[in-house]
Amino acid sequence: MRAMSEWMWYLTRSTGIVAAVLAVASLVWGFTFSARNTGRRLKANWWLALHNWLGGLTLGFTGAHMLLAFLDTQAGLRFIDLFVPSGQVGWAIGWGVVAFWVFAVVTLTSIARVRRRLPRKAWHLVHLVSVPAVLVMAIHAYQIGSDALARWFLWGLAGLAGLAIYPLSVRLLGVAASRRAAASSTRLPARQRAAA
Repeated sequence: MRAMSEWMWYLTRSTGIVAAVLAVASLVWGFTFSARNTGRRLKANWWLALHNWLGGLTLGFTGAHMLLAFLDTQAGLRFIDLFVPSGQVGWAIGWGVVAFWVFAVVTLTSIARVRRRLPRKAWHLVHLVSVPAVLVMAIHAYQIGSDALARWFLWGLAGLAGLAIYPLSVRLLGVAASRRAAASSTRLPARQRAAA
């Protein structure tokens, strides 16, 4: 029985780690794609399909992580604990539940049939919630992880954060530059705008 319990622990832990890496990869691809920083070698459809595929895999591995945690008798989780944060199991698990729901909403609203029915601004706002969801996922991993203080875990977490921050910064700088350009063009007198 102890061997089975160890296997469940390793499977639960590994699916959580894979889900975290996939979430960051999806975030990186999404910001790289939205910043139009992908080059011309591969078409935009390829980048979008890869981003969507990574998002779907993130949700799938998160679901597997949750199912394995439930099946692990040592974890002591009830079925409802997988879907509703509660004080009984604590916020270390609750953060993971919140991240799961955000990933589910973002992934399901990204399905083409659903996305076409939503206003663009609403879809974009829902999609941006995935950024804090990745942060919440990292908090979950840090608080519940048995290796949270191990050097490899901290370096891995820092590496994933760095990977996510770079394309986010590129995207935000691009948005700021386009807003400045739009603001300066509206300040020009009508004759200069016509000449430009």
